[in-house]
Amino acid sequence: MSGSTYGKIFTVSTFGESHGGAVGVVVDGVTPGIALCEADIQCELDRRKPGQSSVTTPRAETDTVKIMSGIFEGKTTGTPLMMIIMNSDVRSCDYDNIKELFRPGHADYTYHKKYGIRDHRGSGRASGRETAGRVAAGAVAKKLLAAKGISITACTLAVGSLKCEKYEPDFIEKNPVRACDSNVAAAMEQRILEAKNEGNSIGGIIECRVSGVPAGIGEPVFDKLDAELAKAIVSIGGIKGIEFGAGFAAAAMTGKQHNDAMSPSGFITNNAGGIIGGISTGAEIVFRAVVKPTSSISIEQDTVDLNGNAVTCATKGRHDPCLCPRIVPVLESMTAIVLIDLLKQQAALNC
Repeated sequence: MSGSTYGKIFTVSTFGESHGGAVGVVVDGVTPGIALCEADIQCELDRRKPGQSSVTTPRAETDTVKIMSGIFEGKTTGTPLMMIIMNSDVRSCDYDNIKELFRPGHADYTYHKKYGIRDHRGSGRASGRETAGRVAAGAVAKKLLAAKGISITACTLAVGSLKCEKYEPDFIEKNPVRACDSNVAAAMEQRILEAKNEGNSIGGIIECRVSGVPAGIGEPVFDKLDAELAKAIVSIGGIKGIEFGAGFAAAAMTGKQHNDAMSPSGFITNNAGGIIGGISTGAEIVFRAVVKPTSSISIEQDTVDLNGNAVTCATKGRHDPCLCPRIVPVLESMTAIVLIDLLKQQAALNC
């Protein structure tokens, strides 16, 4: 098993490397007869693509998607949907200096130990570029979910110690950080640029809110909705933690405080984040994910080479000083993929 496939009914298999010929995805289990075109996919890929602003990598990829199968006369056929995105702006020579050593924070060492070989060019399969395939698949899942009245909105909640205090969903796509608070977005952008100018990077927190999911979605025990979301979200490179609803703040609460009391009109609070017993409650699903600082920095760091000798390295190339702005659409996509797969499992249960 390569670990490149997710899902039971709506399955997603990504392929490709950062500096290979292309990246892409094969999606199976797509509902037939759904109107779908490349523009539906491209609008989501444009949110993830590099070179969007001064706070993202300057790599110039258009990320133009081509649907290769699974569509006939503008509609899905129900057969595997294959989408490909060609790599064009590769500069593999930027990585010649790290070919024989392991960069701190990267998957260089662990890939070498697992496979005995690694693609040092832009981290190969471990690159964030792999997520283009996820976003293409997520665009399909989002369209299926939208027809069911389900919407997913993620945003940058924090950058370093700067945190949004209010939630303005209409503002998210109007600022380069994708922050949800107009009062702090400019300061977040400035903090990212400071890290960039220092040759450093900075982390943050992404929040995701999902509305319209009916009660009863999620499988008991091992395939709980929150468990599946946790697996999918933490599988995104750079994500180091996740919490639902009140999350880690629950450690300081009593049962009386944390339990979501109910009234005839529904839940009074939502400390559970819309999921109880691994199954959706019908309330808004809310979770937050921790994004680590980008591993690629130009400041010299201590490491070892392939022979175990102590050396120093500084990563060259074009990298995001903060991953948050471009992870937002990836996180939405993985959420959509999880939800449509579980909805299809629920439909199979009732057939």
